[in-house]
Amino acid sequence: MTFRGADENEGLPGPETNPGHSTRGASILSHPHTPRFVAYVAVVFVALVAVQLTASLLFYQAIDRKTLKDDHARRIAELLVVSDRLHAITPEQLSDAMSTRYLHADVTSVPAIAPGAMNGDLEEIARQIVLWEPSLAGRSLSLARVTGQNGGEDLVGSIWLGEGNWLNFRSIDIASMWPIASRAIVTTFVTSVVLLAIGLRMLLLLARPLRRLTAAADLIGHGREVAIREEGPRDLRDLAHAMNLMQGRIARLLRDQTKSFEAISHDLRTPLARQKVAAELVEDEELSKLLLANVDEMEALLASLQQFLRVQHMVATPETVDLLPFIHGVVAPFADRVEIRARSSPEIRTYPEPLALAIAAVTQNAVQYGTHASVDIEPDENGQWAIVIEDDGPGIPPEYYEDILDPFFRLDEARARNTAGFGLGIPMAHRLMTHFHGAIAFAPSRSGGLSARLRIPVPDA
Repeated sequence: MTFRGADENEGLPGPETNPGHSTRGASILSHPHTPRFVAYVAVVFVALVAVQLTASLLFYQAIDRKTLKDDHARRIAELLVVSDRLHAITPEQLSDAMSTRYLHADVTSVPAIAPGAMNGDLEEIARQIVLWEPSLAGRSLSLARVTGQNGGEDLVGSIWLGEGNWLNFRSIDIASMWPIASRAIVTTFVTSVVLLAIGLRMLLLLARPLRRLTAAADLIGHGREVAIREEGPRDLRDLAHAMNLMQGRIARLLRDQTKSFEAISHDLRTPLARQKVAAELVEDEELSKLLLANVDEMEALLASLQQFLRVQHMVATPETVDLLPFIHGVVAPFADRVEIRARSSPEIRTYPEPLALAIAAVTQNAVQYGTHASVDIEPDENGQWAIVIEDDGPGIPPEYYEDILDPFFRLDEARARNTAGFGLGIPMAHRLMTHFHGAIAFAPSRSGGLSARLRIPVPDA
Protein backbone atom coordinates (compact mmCIF):
# COMPACT_ATOMS: atom_id res chain seq x y z
CA MET A 1 0.00 0.00 0.00
CA THR A 2 1.21 3.45 -0.84
CA PHE A 3 0.89 5.23 2.46
CA ARG A 4 1.13 9.00 2.73
CA GLY A 5 4.77 9.92 2.44
CA ALA A 6 6.92 12.98 2.18
CA ASP A 7 5.07 14.27 -0.84
CA GLU A 8 3.49 17.24 0.87
CA ASN A 9 4.15 16.96 4.61
CA GLU A 10 7.02 16.58 7.01
CA GLY A 11 7.95 17.19 10.67
CA LEU A 12 10.83 18.52 12.67
CA PRO A 13 11.83 15.79 15.13
CA GLY A 14 12.70 16.58 18.65
CA PRO A 15 10.71 17.58 21.71
CA GLU A 16 7.73 18.64 19.59
CA THR A 17 7.51 15.46 17.54
CA ASN A 18 8.72 12.10 18.70
CA PRO A 19 11.14 12.24 21.64
CA GLY A 20 12.13 8.67 21.13
CA HIS A 21 13.88 9.45 17.86
CA SER A 22 16.94 11.45 16.93
CA THR A 23 16.91 15.21 16.77
CA ARG A 24 17.81 15.71 13.13
CA GLY A 25 17.52 19.33 12.19
CA ALA A 26 17.51 20.49 15.80
CA SER A 27 19.55 23.47 16.91
CA ILE A 28 23.08 22.77 18.09
CA LEU A 29 22.78 25.46 20.71
CA SER A 30 22.52 24.13 24.23
CA HIS A 31 19.31 24.23 26.21
CA PRO A 32 18.94 27.63 27.91
CA HIS A 33 19.01 25.99 31.35
CA THR A 34 22.13 23.96 30.56
CA PRO A 35 25.30 25.45 32.07
CA ARG A 36 27.60 26.84 29.40
CA PHE A 37 31.25 26.02 28.93
CA VAL A 38 32.23 29.42 30.32
CA ALA A 39 30.19 28.77 33.45
CA TYR A 40 31.96 25.45 34.02
CA VAL A 41 35.39 27.04 33.58
CA ALA A 42 34.44 29.98 35.80
CA VAL A 43 33.31 27.63 38.57
CA VAL A 44 36.59 25.71 38.35
CA PHE A 45 38.53 28.97 38.33
CA VAL A 46 36.69 30.30 41.40
CA ALA A 47 37.15 26.97 43.18
CA LEU A 48 40.90 27.03 42.55
CA VAL A 49 41.17 30.59 43.85
CA ALA A 50 39.11 29.67 46.93
CA VAL A 51 41.36 26.66 47.63
CA GLN A 52 44.47 28.80 47.19
CA LEU A 53 43.08 31.51 49.48
CA THR A 54 42.05 29.00 52.15
CA ALA A 55 45.45 27.34 52.03
CA SER A 56 47.13 30.73 52.33
CA LEU A 57 45.00 31.64 55.34
CA LEU A 58 45.85 28.38 57.09
CA PHE A 59 49.53 28.84 56.21
CA TYR A 60 49.62 32.39 57.53
CA GLN A 61 47.78 31.33 60.66
CA ALA A 62 50.33 28.58 61.32
CA ILE A 63 53.21 30.93 60.60
CA ASP A 64 51.71 33.58 62.85
CA ARG A 65 51.44 31.21 65.80
CA LYS A 66 55.16 30.52 65.49
CA THR A 67 55.89 34.22 65.06
CA LEU A 68 53.70 35.05 68.05
CA LYS A 69 55.57 32.63 70.32
CA ASP A 70 58.92 33.97 69.14
CA ASP A 71 57.75 37.53 69.75
CA HIS A 72 56.67 36.78 73.31
CA ALA A 73 59.90 34.87 74.01
CA ARG A 74 61.97 37.77 72.67
CA ARG A 75 60.13 40.37 74.74
CA ILE A 76 60.35 38.28 77.89
CA ALA A 77 64.03 37.55 77.34
CA GLU A 78 64.78 41.25 76.95
CA LEU A 79 62.67 42.02 80.01
CA LEU A 80 64.50 39.48 82.13
CA VAL A 81 67.97 40.63 81.14
CA VAL A 82 67.21 44.32 81.57
CA SER A 83 65.30 43.68 84.79
CA ASP A 84 68.19 41.65 86.15
CA ARG A 85 70.62 44.52 85.53
CA LEU A 86 68.20 47.20 86.70
CA HIS A 87 67.51 45.28 89.91
CA ALA A 88 71.21 45.27 90.65
CA ILE A 89 71.33 49.08 90.31
CA THR A 90 67.97 50.48 91.50
CA PRO A 91 65.66 47.66 92.56
CA GLU A 92 62.96 50.08 93.80
CA GLN A 93 62.43 51.47 90.22
CA LEU A 94 62.29 48.15 88.47
CA SER A 95 58.50 47.72 88.38
CA ASP A 96 57.78 51.19 87.01
CA ALA A 97 60.63 51.13 84.52
CA MET A 98 59.89 47.69 83.05
CA SER A 99 56.09 47.75 82.85
CA THR A 100 54.60 48.65 79.48
CA ARG A 101 51.24 48.40 77.76
CA TYR A 102 51.90 44.80 76.77
CA LEU A 103 54.21 43.63 79.57
CA HIS A 104 53.85 44.10 83.31
CA ALA A 105 56.70 43.40 85.73
CA ASP A 106 56.97 43.32 89.53
CA VAL A 107 59.49 42.13 92.14
CA THR A 108 58.25 40.11 95.10
CA SER A 109 59.62 37.66 97.58
CA VAL A 110 57.16 34.98 96.42
CA PRO A 111 56.97 33.73 92.84
CA ALA A 112 53.61 34.30 91.11
CA ILE A 113 54.04 30.92 89.44
CA ALA A 114 55.41 28.20 91.66
CA PRO A 115 58.28 26.30 90.12
CA GLY A 116 56.99 23.15 88.46
CA ALA A 117 56.68 21.19 85.31
CA MET A 118 55.82 22.99 82.11
CA ASN A 119 54.55 21.26 79.01
CA GLY A 120 53.62 21.86 75.42
CA ASP A 121 54.32 25.24 73.93
CA LEU A 122 55.32 26.72 77.32
CA GLU A 123 58.47 24.64 77.25
CA GLU A 124 59.04 25.83 73.71
CA ILE A 125 58.69 29.46 74.81
CA ALA A 126 61.10 28.87 77.70
CA ARG A 127 63.66 27.40 75.31
CA GLN A 128 63.20 30.38 73.00
CA ILE A 129 63.83 32.76 75.91
CA VAL A 130 67.13 31.04 76.66
CA LEU A 131 68.02 31.06 72.96
CA TRP A 132 67.44 34.79 72.82
CA GLU A 133 69.44 35.38 76.01
CA PRO A 134 71.82 32.51 76.85
CA SER A 135 72.77 34.27 80.11
CA LEU A 136 69.39 33.20 81.52
CA ALA A 137 70.28 29.53 81.31
CA GLY A 138 70.20 27.82 84.67
CA ARG A 139 67.88 30.39 86.23
CA SER A 140 64.65 29.10 87.77
CA LEU A 141 61.97 30.07 85.28
CA SER A 142 58.30 29.12 85.48
CA LEU A 143 55.58 29.93 82.95
CA ALA A 144 51.81 29.52 82.93
CA ARG A 145 48.75 30.62 80.98
CA VAL A 146 46.03 32.57 82.77
CA THR A 147 42.86 34.34 81.68
CA GLY A 148 43.37 38.07 81.29
CA GLN A 149 41.07 40.97 82.04
CA ASN A 150 39.86 41.25 78.46
CA GLY A 151 39.05 37.57 78.26
CA GLY A 152 42.22 36.76 76.38
CA GLU A 153 45.03 34.47 77.46
CA ASP A 154 48.05 36.06 79.22
CA LEU A 155 51.46 34.50 79.70
CA VAL A 156 52.50 34.75 83.34
CA GLY A 157 55.94 33.78 84.66
CA SER A 158 58.43 34.05 87.47
CA ILE A 159 62.24 34.01 87.45
CA TRP A 160 64.69 34.00 90.34
CA LEU A 161 66.61 37.27 90.73
CA GLY A 162 68.62 36.29 93.76
CA GLU A 163 68.73 37.58 97.35
CA GLY A 164 65.23 36.21 97.97
CA ASN A 165 63.59 38.14 95.17
CA TRP A 166 61.52 36.92 92.26
CA LEU A 167 60.65 38.83 89.11
CA ASN A 168 57.04 38.21 88.21
CA PHE A 169 55.90 39.26 84.75
CA ARG A 170 52.72 39.11 82.65
CA SER A 171 52.74 39.23 78.84
CA ILE A 172 49.32 40.45 77.77
CA ASP A 173 47.14 38.29 75.47
CA ILE A 174 49.55 35.69 74.17
CA ALA A 175 46.82 34.30 71.89
CA SER A 176 46.13 37.62 70.16
CA MET A 177 46.07 37.21 66.42
CA TRP A 178 47.76 38.33 63.93
CA PRO A 179 49.96 41.36 63.88
CA ILE A 180 51.78 40.04 60.82
CA ALA A 181 49.39 37.50 59.35
CA SER A 182 46.45 39.89 59.26
CA ARG A 183 48.23 42.14 56.80
CA ALA A 184 49.41 39.17 54.77
CA ILE A 185 45.89 37.71 54.69
CA VAL A 186 44.34 41.00 53.60
CA THR A 187 46.98 41.35 50.90
CA THR A 188 46.43 37.78 49.74
CA PHE A 189 42.65 38.20 49.72
CA VAL A 190 42.75 41.43 47.73
CA THR A 191 45.26 39.96 45.30
CA SER A 192 43.12 36.85 44.84
CA VAL A 193 40.00 38.91 44.17
CA VAL A 194 41.82 41.09 41.65
CA LEU A 195 43.31 38.07 39.89
CA LEU A 196 39.90 36.36 39.89
CA ALA A 197 38.27 39.40 38.31
CA ILE A 198 41.02 39.63 35.68
CA GLY A 199 40.79 35.89 34.99
CA LEU A 200 37.00 35.94 34.60
CA ARG A 201 37.24 38.94 32.30
CA MET A 202 39.81 37.18 30.14
CA LEU A 203 37.63 34.08 30.15
CA LEU A 204 34.65 36.08 28.90
CA LEU A 205 36.79 37.66 26.18
CA LEU A 206 38.01 34.21 25.20
CA ALA A 207 34.49 32.79 25.16
CA ARG A 208 33.03 35.59 23.07
CA PRO A 209 34.38 34.33 19.72
CA LEU A 210 33.49 30.80 20.83
CA ARG A 211 29.88 31.88 21.36
CA ARG A 212 29.88 33.55 17.96
CA LEU A 213 31.16 30.34 16.39
CA THR A 214 28.40 28.40 18.11
CA ALA A 215 25.73 30.81 16.87
CA ALA A 216 27.22 30.75 13.37
CA ALA A 217 27.24 26.94 13.36
CA ASP A 218 23.57 26.99 14.31
CA LEU A 219 22.75 29.33 11.43
CA ILE A 220 24.77 27.20 9.02
CA GLY A 221 22.83 24.18 10.22
CA HIS A 222 19.66 26.04 9.26
CA GLY A 223 20.95 26.57 5.76
CA ARG A 224 22.17 30.13 6.11
CA GLU A 225 25.49 31.47 4.97
CA VAL A 226 27.14 33.80 7.48
CA ALA A 227 30.47 35.62 7.55
CA ILE A 228 32.37 34.55 10.66
CA ARG A 229 34.89 37.00 12.05
CA GLU A 230 38.27 35.35 12.37
CA GLU A 231 39.47 36.69 15.71
CA GLY A 232 40.50 35.52 19.15
CA PRO A 233 43.19 32.95 20.00
CA ARG A 234 44.88 31.22 17.09
CA ASP A 235 42.95 27.98 17.51
CA LEU A 236 39.64 29.84 17.33
CA ARG A 237 40.83 31.91 14.38
CA ASP A 238 41.79 28.73 12.56
CA LEU A 239 38.39 27.21 13.40
CA ALA A 240 36.55 30.30 12.12
CA HIS A 241 38.65 30.27 8.94
CA ALA A 242 37.89 26.57 8.40
CA MET A 243 34.16 27.21 8.89
CA ASN A 244 34.23 30.05 6.39
CA LEU A 245 35.96 27.80 3.85
CA MET A 246 33.48 25.03 4.58
CA GLN A 247 30.57 27.38 3.98
CA GLY A 248 32.03 28.42 0.68
CA ARG A 249 32.49 24.82 -0.44
CA ILE A 250 28.96 23.86 0.64
CA ALA A 251 27.47 26.90 -1.10
CA ARG A 252 29.32 26.10 -4.33
CA LEU A 253 28.25 22.47 -4.10
CA LEU A 254 24.60 23.42 -3.66
CA ARG A 255 24.77 25.97 -6.46
CA ASP A 256 26.35 23.44 -8.80
CA GLN A 257 23.75 20.87 -7.80
CA THR A 258 20.92 23.33 -8.38
CA LYS A 259 22.31 24.40 -11.76
CA SER A 260 22.70 20.79 -12.81
CA PHE A 261 19.11 19.89 -11.90
CA GLU A 262 17.77 23.06 -13.52
CA ALA A 263 19.74 22.32 -16.68
CA ILE A 264 18.45 18.75 -16.77
CA SER A 265 14.91 19.95 -16.11
CA HIS A 266 15.17 22.53 -18.87
CA ASP A 267 16.59 20.04 -21.35
CA LEU A 268 13.89 17.50 -20.57
CA ARG A 269 11.12 19.92 -21.48
CA THR A 270 12.08 19.84 -25.15
CA PRO A 271 11.61 16.07 -25.61
CA LEU A 272 8.50 16.26 -23.43
CA ALA A 273 7.06 18.89 -25.76
CA ARG A 274 7.80 16.61 -28.70
CA GLN A 275 6.18 13.72 -26.84
CA LYS A 276 3.08 15.84 -26.30
CA VAL A 277 2.88 16.72 -29.97
CA ALA A 278 3.37 13.07 -30.92
CA ALA A 279 0.70 11.96 -28.44
CA GLU A 280 -1.82 14.32 -29.99
CA LEU A 281 -1.15 12.74 -33.39
CA VAL A 282 -1.89 9.23 -32.16
CA GLU A 283 -5.18 8.06 -33.60
CA ASP A 284 -5.99 5.78 -30.67
CA GLU A 285 -7.77 8.18 -28.30
CA GLU A 286 -7.21 6.06 -25.19
CA LEU A 287 -3.50 5.68 -25.90
CA SER A 288 -3.22 9.39 -26.70
CA LYS A 289 -4.78 10.32 -23.35
CA LEU A 290 -2.41 7.96 -21.54
CA LEU A 291 0.63 9.45 -23.24
CA LEU A 292 -0.53 13.01 -22.55
CA ALA A 293 -1.19 12.12 -18.87
CA ASN A 294 2.34 10.76 -18.55
CA VAL A 295 3.78 13.89 -20.10
CA ASP A 296 1.72 16.10 -17.77
CA GLU A 297 2.88 14.08 -14.77
CA MET A 298 6.52 14.42 -15.78
CA GLU A 299 6.11 18.17 -16.25
CA ALA A 300 4.49 18.41 -12.81
CA LEU A 301 7.35 16.45 -11.28
CA LEU A 302 9.89 18.72 -12.92
CA ALA A 303 8.01 21.79 -11.65
CA SER A 304 8.00 20.29 -8.15
CA LEU A 305 11.72 19.63 -8.36
CA GLN A 306 12.42 23.18 -9.55
CA GLN A 307 10.42 24.64 -6.69
CA PHE A 308 12.25 22.42 -4.19
CA LEU A 309 15.60 23.56 -5.54
CA ARG A 310 14.55 27.19 -5.49
CA VAL A 311 13.74 27.20 -1.79
CA GLN A 312 17.25 25.95 -0.98
CA HIS A 313 18.56 29.45 -1.64
CA MET A 314 15.48 31.52 -0.88
CA VAL A 315 16.04 34.97 0.60
CA ALA A 316 13.08 36.68 2.25
CA THR A 317 12.39 40.00 3.93
CA PRO A 318 10.36 40.01 7.15
CA GLU A 319 7.03 41.79 7.07
CA THR A 320 4.10 42.25 9.42
CA VAL A 321 1.10 40.20 8.33
CA ASP A 322 -2.46 39.86 9.57
CA LEU A 323 -2.39 36.11 10.02
CA LEU A 324 -6.02 35.08 9.40
CA PRO A 325 -6.47 36.89 6.04
CA PHE A 326 -3.00 35.68 5.10
CA ILE A 327 -4.01 32.03 5.68
CA HIS A 328 -7.28 32.55 3.78
CA GLY A 329 -5.29 33.69 0.77
CA VAL A 330 -2.91 30.72 0.93
CA VAL A 331 -5.57 27.99 1.20
CA ALA A 332 -8.05 29.63 -1.19
CA PRO A 333 -7.09 27.28 -4.08
CA PHE A 334 -8.29 24.28 -2.04
CA ALA A 335 -11.79 25.78 -1.83
CA ASP A 336 -14.24 23.98 0.45
CA ARG A 337 -11.87 21.08 1.20
CA VAL A 338 -10.20 23.23 3.86
CA GLU A 339 -11.94 24.69 6.90
CA ILE A 340 -10.35 27.58 8.79
CA ARG A 341 -11.27 27.27 12.46
CA ALA A 342 -9.23 30.20 13.75
CA ARG A 343 -11.19 33.03 15.32
CA SER A 344 -8.33 35.32 16.38
CA SER A 345 -6.10 37.09 13.89
CA PRO A 346 -2.82 38.17 15.45
CA GLU A 347 -0.48 40.48 13.60
CA ILE A 348 2.92 38.82 13.36
CA ARG A 349 6.21 39.96 11.88
CA THR A 350 7.43 36.99 9.86
CA TYR A 351 8.63 35.88 6.41
CA PRO A 352 5.46 35.79 4.28
CA GLU A 353 6.69 33.93 1.18
CA PRO A 354 8.42 31.00 2.95
CA LEU A 355 5.50 30.68 5.37
CA ALA A 356 2.98 30.67 2.53
CA LEU A 357 4.89 27.98 0.62
CA ALA A 358 5.14 25.80 3.74
CA ILE A 359 1.41 26.17 4.56
CA ALA A 360 0.49 25.36 0.96
CA ALA A 361 2.71 22.26 0.91
CA VAL A 362 1.31 20.88 4.18
CA THR A 363 -2.28 21.71 3.19
CA GLN A 364 -1.77 20.01 -0.18
CA ASN A 365 -0.59 16.91 1.63
CA ALA A 366 -3.63 17.04 3.94
CA VAL A 367 -6.23 17.25 1.15
CA GLN A 368 -4.33 14.75 -0.99
CA TYR A 369 -4.49 11.98 1.61
CA GLY A 370 -7.72 12.97 3.34
CA THR A 371 -11.13 14.19 2.33
CA HIS A 372 -11.05 17.28 4.50
CA ALA A 373 -8.51 19.49 6.26
CA SER A 374 -8.79 22.12 8.99
CA VAL A 375 -6.48 25.04 9.81
CA ASP A 376 -6.22 26.71 13.21
CA ILE A 377 -4.02 29.34 14.89
CA GLU A 378 -2.74 28.55 18.37
CA PRO A 379 -0.15 30.02 20.76
CA ASP A 380 2.46 27.65 22.16
CA GLU A 381 3.93 27.46 25.66
CA ASN A 382 6.60 30.04 24.74
CA GLY A 383 4.09 32.64 23.61
CA GLN A 384 4.86 32.09 19.90
CA TRP A 385 2.10 31.48 17.38
CA ALA A 386 1.70 28.26 15.46
CA ILE A 387 -0.50 27.13 12.57
CA VAL A 388 -2.05 23.69 13.09
CA ILE A 389 -3.21 21.78 10.01
CA GLU A 390 -5.20 18.56 10.58
CA ASP A 391 -6.72 16.05 8.20
CA ASP A 392 -8.92 12.98 8.37
CA GLY A 393 -6.62 10.77 6.28
CA PRO A 394 -4.93 7.52 7.26
CA GLY A 395 -2.19 9.30 9.18
CA ILE A 396 1.50 8.45 9.48
CA PRO A 397 2.94 6.04 12.07
CA PRO A 398 5.14 7.96 14.53
CA GLU A 399 8.16 5.84 13.63
CA TYR A 400 8.12 7.47 10.18
CA TYR A 401 8.11 11.07 11.43
CA GLU A 402 11.88 11.12 10.87
CA ASP A 403 11.98 9.40 7.49
CA ILE A 404 9.53 11.70 5.74
CA LEU A 405 12.03 14.53 6.15
CA ASP A 406 14.09 12.98 3.36
CA PRO A 407 13.40 14.08 -0.22
CA PHE A 408 11.76 11.45 -2.44
CA PHE A 409 10.86 9.23 0.53
CA ARG A 410 7.70 7.18 0.14
CA LEU A 411 6.26 4.82 2.70
CA ASP A 412 5.56 2.07 0.21
CA GLU A 413 8.59 -0.18 -0.31
CA ALA A 414 7.91 -0.60 -4.01
CA ARG A 415 7.76 3.16 -4.56
CA ALA A 416 4.53 2.72 -6.45
CA ARG A 417 3.47 5.62 -8.64
CA ASN A 418 -0.24 5.32 -7.91
CA THR A 419 -0.18 8.45 -5.77
CA ALA A 420 0.53 11.96 -6.94
CA GLY A 421 3.57 13.92 -5.89
CA PHE A 422 7.29 13.53 -6.01
CA GLY A 423 8.11 13.23 -2.31
CA LEU A 424 9.30 16.84 -2.05
CA GLY A 425 6.46 18.71 -0.36
CA ILE A 426 7.30 17.90 3.25
CA PRO A 427 11.09 18.23 2.81
CA MET A 428 10.48 21.62 1.19
CA ALA A 429 8.28 22.80 4.09
CA HIS A 430 10.83 21.49 6.56
CA ARG A 431 13.70 23.35 4.91
CA LEU A 432 11.70 26.54 4.71
CA MET A 433 10.79 26.39 8.38
CA THR A 434 14.26 25.54 9.69
CA HIS A 435 15.97 27.96 7.29
CA PHE A 436 13.97 30.86 8.74
CA HIS A 437 14.00 29.64 12.36
CA GLY A 438 10.55 28.14 12.41
CA ALA A 439 9.67 24.50 13.05
CA ILE A 440 7.21 21.83 12.03
CA ALA A 441 6.03 19.03 14.31
CA PHE A 442 3.73 16.06 13.92
CA ALA A 443 1.11 14.35 16.04
CA PRO A 444 -1.98 12.23 15.35
CA SER A 445 -5.05 14.33 14.63
CA ARG A 446 -8.28 14.06 16.56
CA SER A 447 -9.89 12.23 13.62
CA GLY A 448 -7.05 9.70 13.34
CA GLY A 449 -5.23 11.48 10.55
CA LEU A 450 -2.19 13.70 10.80
CA SER A 451 -1.78 16.97 12.68
CA ALA A 452 1.06 19.19 11.48
CA ARG A 453 2.05 22.12 13.69
CA LEU A 454 4.01 24.91 12.02
CA ARG A 455 5.69 27.28 14.44
CA ILE A 456 5.68 30.60 12.65
CA PRO A 457 9.19 31.91 11.88
CA VAL A 458 10.01 35.09 13.76
CA PRO A 459 12.98 37.23 12.60
CA ASP A 460 15.71 38.10 15.04
CA ALA A 461 15.15 41.32 16.94
